[in-house]
Amino acid sequence: MLEGNLYNKIISLENLILAWKKARKGKTKKFYVIGFENDLFLNLMQLHEELKSRAYVPKPLETFVLRDPKTRKISKSDFRDRIVHHALVNVIELIFDKSFINDSCANRKGKGTLYALKRFERFQRKVTKNFTKEAFCLKADIKHYFKEIDRGILLGMIEEKIEDKKTLLLIRKIVENSVQRERETAKDFDKNSSGMPLGNLTSQFFANVYLNKFDQFVKHRLKAKFYIRYVDDFLILHEDRKLLEHWKSQIEKFLDNKLRLELHKDKSKVVSLSNVIDFVGFRNFYHFKILRKRNLRKILRKIENFRKREISREKIIESFQSWNAYAKWGNTLKLRRDILKRIYRLKKS
Repeated sequence: MLEGNLYNKIISLENLILAWKKARKGKTKKFYVIGFENDLFLNLMQLHEELKSRAYVPKPLETFVLRDPKTRKISKSDFRDRIVHHALVNVIELIFDKSFINDSCANRKGKGTLYALKRFERFQRKVTKNFTKEAFCLKADIKHYFKEIDRGILLGMIEEKIEDKKTLLLIRKIVENSVQRERETAKDFDKNSSGMPLGNLTSQFFANVYLNKFDQFVKHRLKAKFYIRYVDDFLILHEDRKLLEHWKSQIEKFLDNKLRLELHKDKSKVVSLSNVIDFVGFRNFYHFKILRKRNLRKILRKIENFRKREISREKIIESFQSWNAYAKWGNTLKLRRDILKRIYRLKKS
């Protein structure tokens, strides 16, 4: 169903206040949040008036490189632009989410990594008849996903659901800002219409919009019963290895023809479920799961930063609590206790 006249809902002061509360969550001590809130009412009113008159223009993205350990380029929007992103998603999320499949797990209410892990365990038990029968898994991810998203195709998908021209113009400003600010010339921008920045709420949301047609293809054309996707990482489970190989070939054609994407050759293959399956940060075996080394290294780096007094006690405690909440879903009790002991010893020193 086409949705019109959304713009007034998006830019309403009530929605902007809700968006501000979401944008500031976990960042209340950041200087840019404090600066915005020094004159909160005036800043929100100014943002509202810019959106109302359609004079709003996103500020240039702040781009930096993050190594954890894989090198990634993160593009961070200005805080006021993040408020606009939340305001937009607050309203249009309901329009798109109802068309998403149940097992698209990332960046959705009631979903997430734990949900994806539980679905994988459930599917694993079903396809192996409670681990009594051999079965296989197509484990794959999409190469350079955010970098390769075709913005023209994405905007066409959005226009299938939204007809409000003001809302579409706002979405176009947000989507095209990501690359427009990074190109040196208008000519460069015209030649390359692909890419969305890592780090934006809207990028995470539109990533699900873009792959929704792929999800529908896998579920309804291939009729894959045991399929899970988390952003650009997906699994299909089946007892027939040859069928999974055939599906892999069909998937490659669909991604190339419809979405201008391709599978990562080294990370996309059919393997036995009796092997270890890397998925959403865990190495999954039949009867237990352990953290990937990359996720362990993250908390170890935080501890080292705390030892060097580069981060505060409050920050290391916050980091541990976040890591612990994630790590506990694996067989990690001894590991988590050891990490906590390291932090406690440093706190006493």
